[in-house]
Amino acid sequence: MADNDGQWERGLIEKLATEALKEQRRARRWGIFWKVLTFSYITVVIVLAMDWKGGGDSKGGGHTALVEINGIIGPGTDASAEKVSTALQGAFKDKNTRGVVLRINSPGGSPVQSQSIYDEMKRLRVKYPAIPLYVVVEDLCASGGYYVAAAADRIYVAKGSIVGSIGVRMDNFGVVGLMEKLGVERRLITAGKNKALLDPFLPLEESHKQIAIGLIGEIHEQFIAAVREGRGKRLKETPDMFSGLIWSGAKSVELGLADAYGSLDYVAREVIKAEEIVDYTQKENLAEKVARRFGAGAMGSLLESATRSGLAIH
Repeated sequence: MADNDGQWERGLIEKLATEALKEQRRARRWGIFWKVLTFSYITVVIVLAMDWKGGGDSKGGGHTALVEINGIIGPGTDASAEKVSTALQGAFKDKNTRGVVLRINSPGGSPVQSQSIYDEMKRLRVKYPAIPLYVVVEDLCASGGYYVAAAADRIYVAKGSIVGSIGVRMDNFGVVGLMEKLGVERRLITAGKNKALLDPFLPLEESHKQIAIGLIGEIHEQFIAAVREGRGKRLKETPDMFSGLIWSGAKSVELGLADAYGSLDYVAREVIKAEEIVDYTQKENLAEKVARRFGAGAMGSLLESATRSGLAIH
């Protein structure tokens, strides 16, 4: 009987010890979790604070204001009309700004976004006539990128820069043959004979093709008019200038699509005469990057893009 009592006591003690160890492990895990969470929160706050841009931080003297356009010009990007226009407004409003440089490295993008930036550049030049606005081209200033550049007072390039591509394109695809092979039937009901314009799941109708050609032709004419307005008599037009061709920086100077060779530092130092450069570019912060990368709307955007035409000047 004594042995049984001893075994029962030992079993109880072992059980209590085991539960105590489990509880300690749980407490340690939760402790680690909250420490990591707190550390992550502090890190995010610090990064956001460092990443935030509320305008330039000039030392007090005159400076060259920099705004950058990198990558595709379109809504939701660092090169959106909203961000670029906001940056330009901040640059022009600063009383220490002696000149503004828009540095471009872009293949183009949305014609609406490009035109919006172009119009804002024109507006700001009228509002602040004493502040010049220059464009400095890095590797690429094509299509929508050049649409924007045409609004500047002068365009500076490198000899090896790629400039031009003054044209408009509309991207689409057709999967009718694939659907037939898979035995998939497209069921679409519309009100309006052109509502299914360029539907990728239906055969391309000639009348729809002509409508699309007319649409991009109209936008192309708007693009050409903007270039002619911006470049004026400097432009040495050739039969293929507005055909969508691209040129080297050296050839673009020869054709009047650009004015001279020069980097950002050169323009700031030698042209604007304000060597200090202050960056006003509105860049995507950490929170926006995470939301864009892991946002719930990402798949929806992909599905939407698969069922509509893509209109772009790039």
